[in-house]
Amino acid sequence: MHTHAHHPTGQRHAHGPFAPHERREHRHRSSHGRLFDHGELRLVILSLIAEKPRHGYEIIKAIEERLGGAYSPSPGVVYPTLTLLEELGHIEVAQAGEGGRKLSSVSLAGQAWLTENAATLESVNERMRRASGSAANQPPAAILRAMENLKMALRLKLQTATPSPELVAQIAAALDAAAVHVENA
Repeated sequence: MHTHAHHPTGQRHAHGPFAPHERREHRHRSSHGRLFDHGELRLVILSLIAEKPRHGYEIIKAIEERLGGAYSPSPGVVYPTLTLLEELGHIEVAQAGEGGRKLSSVSLAGQAWLTENAATLESVNERMRRASGSAANQPPAAILRAMENLKMALRLKLQTATPSPELVAQIAAALDAAAVHVENA
């Protein structure tokens, strides 16, 4: 059965076994636009498996590493993609060990598909290299979060009323102390 749901903006979204979104790769955006277009994450995952047989978690970590920590695909994206690759005959899956983790390896059909899409894969790999390089120039996420928290706390504290000279001195001393602490870390 094919049903439609309405988004709060009035857009229609299909749900059901033949919904157009069922086999679509999620689109992930970097600061420079879309990182993976439709089908490209599937290609990246298959290329990683072609390098060496991998578990789903290893694939997640390999993509995160290649992007310098700028992006990590969720299990909710990777595992359905692995299922699709298996259904397409591009990978073969074997149970590995007691943990029941599945080990994926590329099939001949998968290797042929990689060969057919080599130019696209190279383009995606280049975007990933650029994204990794721009991520390397950014502070780690935890530091960015802390910086934003500090900015927000200052805005909230200073926007309510004209601060007293004592409050200004307290805040300046706290910021100076934090700066010295960071310099000495």
